Amino acid sequence: MDTPLITGVFALLLITISVLQPIARRLGLAPSVLLAMVGTLIGILATYLLYTAHTDALNEIAAVFVDPPLNSEMILYIFLPILLFQTALTLDVRRMFEDIGPILVMAVVAVFVATAFIGFALYPLTSLANIAGISLLACLLLGAIVATTDPVAVVAIFRDIGAPPRLGRIVEGESLLNDAAAIVIFVIILDILTGNQSMSANEALVAFVRSFIGGIVVGTVLARIAVSLLPLMRDLPLAQVTLSLALPYGTYVLSDQFADVSAVVAVVCAGTVFNLYGPARIQPANWRFLHSVWEQIAFWAASLIFLLSAILIPRFVEGFTPIDILLLVVVVLAAFAARAVVIFGLLPVLSKLRAGQSVNNRYKTVMLWGGMRGAVTLTLALSVSEHTGLGEEVSTFITKLATGFVLFTLLVYGTSLKPLIRLLGLNKLNALDEAVRTQFLALSLSDVRQEIEEAAENYHIEPRVTKKVLQDYEERAAAAAAETNKLEELSDWDRVRIGLIALADREQQLVLQHFHEKTISGRSVSRFLTLTGRVGDLTRSDGRSGYNKAVRKPLKFGLGFRLAQMLQRRLRIARPLANRLADRFEFLLVYRILADDLIDFNNLHIRPLLGERVADILQDTLAIRQDETMQAIDALRLQYPDYADTLEDQFLRKAGVRLEETALDNARDQMLIGTELHRNLLRDVERSRRSSHTRPKLDLGLKTRELVSAHPLFADLPRKQQKAIRRMMRPQFATPGERLIRKGDRGDAAYFIASGAVEVRAPTHNVRLGRGDVFGEIALMTGGRRSADVFALGYCQLLYLKAHDFKALMEQHPDLRDHVVGLAQERQLMNVDEPEHDVEDPVFPVFTKKDPDTPQEDDAQVATPEPSELAKPEADRIDKVDIVAGDANPELAEAGSAAPEPANDATAARQPSIEPSPEKTANAEELSKTSEPETSDQTLKKETASG
Repeated sequence: MDTPLITGVFALLLITISVLQPIARRLGLAPSVLLAMVGTLIGILATYLLYTAHTDALNEIAAVFVDPPLNSEMILYIFLPILLFQTALTLDVRRMFEDIGPILVMAVVAVFVATAFIGFALYPLTSLANIAGISLLACLLLGAIVATTDPVAVVAIFRDIGAPPRLGRIVEGESLLNDAAAIVIFVIILDILTGNQSMSANEALVAFVRSFIGGIVVGTVLARIAVSLLPLMRDLPLAQVTLSLALPYGTYVLSDQFADVSAVVAVVCAGTVFNLYGPARIQPANWRFLHSVWEQIAFWAASLIFLLSAILIPRFVEGFTPIDILLLVVVVLAAFAARAVVIFGLLPVLSKLRAGQSVNNRYKTVMLWGGMRGAVTLTLALSVSEHTGLGEEVSTFITKLATGFVLFTLLVYGTSLKPLIRLLGLNKLNALDEAVRTQFLALSLSDVRQEIEEAAENYHIEPRVTKKVLQDYEERAAAAAAETNKLEELSDWDRVRIGLIALADREQQLVLQHFHEKTISGRSVSRFLTLTGRVGDLTRSDGRSGYNKAVRKPLKFGLGFRLAQMLQRRLRIARPLANRLADRFEFLLVYRILADDLIDFNNLHIRPLLGERVADILQDTLAIRQDETMQAIDALRLQYPDYADTLEDQFLRKAGVRLEETALDNARDQMLIGTELHRNLLRDVERSRRSSHTRPKLDLGLKTRELVSAHPLFADLPRKQQKAIRRMMRPQFATPGERLIRKGDRGDAAYFIASGAVEVRAPTHNVRLGRGDVFGEIALMTGGRRSADVFALGYCQLLYLKAHDFKALMEQHPDLRDHVVGLAQERQLMNVDEPEHDVEDPVFPVFTKKDPDTPQEDDAQVATPEPSELAKPEADRIDKVDIVAGDANPELAEAGSAAPEPANDATAARQPSIEPSPEKTANAEELSKTSEPETSDQTLKKETASG
């Protein structure tokens, strides 16, 4: 075929695609449905023109359509990587992981179910109809081909009707993994059917898993390499787009031809990883540009593959017989039944197991009816027709039924989906949205009327003209105001829910705004967008409780933080923990700024819309969130004040760079400076931006030498003795609310507080300890069990000493032993109601007895009531355990309550003493104010505060 002819046909296809878009919108059809219809008509017309005896004038053009210069392999290699990568690039990956259960069920499990249902339903019928050469494997191969779904039409309709974003994520995630699973199964069955491989069912399953996991590994590695190269092209957006375009093609070829793993899975994983880590390496404007280019490329690819596949439909369905129609009916019913079993059978099970949120039955019906098939199914059918290893009967059988099934889903499901949605009432606003609509319309029209009046006055427009326009707005505003009683009919809690949803949506806009203004790093923006999406979903489902749950979750320490902490404790690898703390610092600072913006938004916009009472409730909710965020920030600032100042300084510098850039752009737009001068000035601004976007490293301060030298117990020891102690000690980092010692456990270590504060929760008292104190030593001295729980009040730097090292240390340093004994006895006396009460000392005899092996009394046998503080509901203790260390110092104390004396000041300068001084007793009483009061006649048995 001539190149000019092929180029002209290509241009004709592009024109067809562009013209069909407005036609599809006008007809209310999905563009893919109309493309399939037109492509089929083009194929029929081309076949007629090529073989008709009436004219030969258009034979060359018709031949291009009847026998296109692209085979199935070329179509897959050219178009499929682009489609898969672009879909993965636009997904909200972090949100998708929240619904990974339903997505995997709809994708992987549904593919197996559909393949089995269709294969086993068809095979008996083919045997009864005496269709030669059709085995069970051939029927299963057909099932794998038609198991793929095309979500484009369904997702587009979901967006039109304002369906919850979660449904769109499930459908898109299903299609993404669905294609991957179906193609892997297709390849395995095809190899078995053609004799290239011989494997049992177990071997086939192992091959499936190997291909799937191998694709994940290859795609992840290649994407991380590509992401690491992006900073080299920081100011070259065209180069970044070019690299992103090379990634899916390179991944597909390498996986398919060399690694022998699933190329589809590899491309999907590459797109997902690029989506996760790319924004942190690309400037916001360049990331938007990259998305725009990819959206255009994917539109061309999806439209062309659909049109080209549809053109081949007449060739595939040639010679359709009544038995083929019967077989097609069986395929349709089997596929429908398989999808219904998964949607209505397995998804509810996942909801009951709390593996995914429940899906409304009306939306399940739409998902069931929206199981349309598209270009991937037609391309796989084309590959079967071209495969030389399959008999002609098998190829014809599969291509006919696969093509007929695609046509049925597009022409029946595609054209009836919107009427079904209208029938189910999913296109209508619910009562809450309708009430807000009328109220917002009344307010906005009133504001618009006022602005038009001001504009007419400023531009000296005739009053008679202005009056006519203003009258129109007055009538519309009056009509909207007449319906605002709908909002008043709603309960306060419904209106609160409306306000919280508005806050969640506004927060998402603020995150994007800060990202575009470059005051939020790309490293943080994905996390914030995930958070705001989760806040919106939980608010819609659970109201105010869902909102509070969602906004408090990021203040807690997640699994990643715990793993980093474990690496520091077990392997002494501190860098991951330092990075996590730095991320938390940056997140909390931006989180506080967002809460401030939301408070202003509530006062300026929500208060006029929903009323004073609702706005006050929202204000209280935001104030609580702000207080908890500030407590978390103050806990970090207390431990790392310099780093907090550096981050805030960096945020202000980012804002300054943005303002500089905006001023330069405005000056250029107003022709105050020329383009060349603008570029020259921007180079200086870019240098400032680079320096302000380099986050400083956080030093955890966990160097054993520095901690030992700074600890009051060891500071005056000779260097040689400090060095010997350092060999025994191990640094440990504790987070607010972390349980360091559990009551009832055997004592295995003692802890020396280098910085921070802890709370010992004894049965009747809560005792706070700070820098220079020791806890956990008494159980080691007595050999008994821990008699109290110990929690970190803030971020703490600790030195812990194992039991045998502690014993050796005490024996080698008598002065240190005496000091520790004095602290232990002092703490015992702090737990006693009556100072003059004689307390049996279980500690001191341990170090005065000559025989260290003499068994000691086990203080675990002493009966003690449960700590009253731990008996309280978690909600009452959330500020102490889950969120922070507000009680560790006056600044962190809860609003409205008396702030206790800082534990650090109270205990840092303690000297060895058998009897507590009056000053220390007063401090001890002050530190134990938060514990539950005792009865006056209560007699305490011997207790040890630190276990």
